[in-house]
Amino acid sequence: MVQAEQTLQEVLEAFDFGAPVVGAIRYGCGHINDTFVVHTQPGDRCCRRFILQRMSSAAFKHPDQLMENIIGVTEFLGREIEKHGGDRFREAMEVIRPKNGQAYYTDSQGGAWRLYPFVEGTVCHQAADTPELFAASGRAFGRFQQLLKDYPADTLYETIPRFHDTEDRLARFKAAVAADKLGRARDCQPEIDFVLSREKDCSVALDAMRAGRLPLRVTHNDTKLNNVLMDEQTGEGMCIIDLDTVMPGLVLYDFGDSIRFGANHCAEDETDLSKVNLDTDLFAVYTKAFLEGTGGSLTDEEIAYLPWGAKLMTLECGIRFLTDYLVGDEYFHIAREKHNLDRCRTQFKLVADMEERWAELEAIVNQYRQ
Repeated sequence: MVQAEQTLQEVLEAFDFGAPVVGAIRYGCGHINDTFVVHTQPGDRCCRRFILQRMSSAAFKHPDQLMENIIGVTEFLGREIEKHGGDRFREAMEVIRPKNGQAYYTDSQGGAWRLYPFVEGTVCHQAADTPELFAASGRAFGRFQQLLKDYPADTLYETIPRFHDTEDRLARFKAAVAADKLGRARDCQPEIDFVLSREKDCSVALDAMRAGRLPLRVTHNDTKLNNVLMDEQTGEGMCIIDLDTVMPGLVLYDFGDSIRFGANHCAEDETDLSKVNLDTDLFAVYTKAFLEGTGGSLTDEEIAYLPWGAKLMTLECGIRFLTDYLVGDEYFHIAREKHNLDRCRTQFKLVADMEERWAELEAIVNQYRQ
C-alpha cells in the first residue's frame, strides 16, 4: 500500500468541504488507520475542521461492510439523541459522503477513505488519570448501549470475524501449543497450564447466549478511554468514536474490556507482577457509572454476568498474547524478546486477582444494579 500522502490531494478533491481547504496534516495516536485533520477556511468565519481517514486494508478487508455498519449505527444514534433532546452533531459521529454519493471514496491506488466532521470543544485522553475520568467514560459507554438498545444487532456485519469468540481463541491457542513450531512451549508451561485449567470458562458467556440468557446487542468492542471524546468544559463523555469494531456481541464484552484496560495501575507489559492488581475501587467507580449510563436497559442476567465480562476479556487478551508468542510474534508488535509472554503474564495475574476477589466483584455489581 502506498503512503497515504501520495493520494491525499486526489482524495481532498473527492469531497465537498463547503469551503477552501487550507491544510491537511496527520493527526492522533492511532496505529491502524491513516488519520488526517483537514482545515478549511469558510470566508471570514472561524476555521472548520474535519477528520479524514484512510481505512486499513490489512485490518479491514471489506470497507463496504465496515461503512454500512458505521452509517447505520451513527444515523440511528443521531435520531435517538435528537429524540432525547441532545445535539446529534456533537454526541454522535456523522459520515460525510464523497461527491460521488458513495459511503466512502476509493482512490486511484485502491485506498478506501472516509470523512467525519471534527467535534470541537472536546479532548481525547489516553489514560484515566482520575476516578472521575474513568467514571465519565463508563457513563458514555453505558449510554451508548442505552441509545442502541433497539438497534437490530443481527443486521450488522462482523468486521473482524469471531473477535470475542473465546472458544475460538482457545482452539487457536491449543493448536499453537500442539504445533510448538519454535519450541517456545517449554518457556511458558505454567501459563499454558493456566489457560487449560480455565478451559470451561471460555464457554460461560457463549453458553449463556446460546441458551437465550444473554441477548445479542450492538457492541463497540474497543472500549478504551481514548475512544470517548470528553467535553472540555464539563469533563463528561460527549461522543463515542472509532466505530470500526462495532459488531453484534454481548454487553459484557464492552464492560469487561474497559475494566481490563482501566481498573488497574500497571502497564500492559509490566514484568513485576507484584504491581499487577485489580483496583476494586475503580471497578466500583466504573460499574456504578456504566449502569447509570445504561438507564435500566440491561436485563438482570446481563448485569449479573458483568464480572464474567471483566474476567473473560482479560483472559482472552492473555490467551491472544500467549498464542502470538508461541507462533512467533506474528500479530502484536514487540519491543523486546518475550514481550508477548510478559504481556500474557500481566493479563493472567489480573485474572487470578479477579478470581480471588470474585465475591467482592459480585457484591459491587449487586450494590449498583438498582
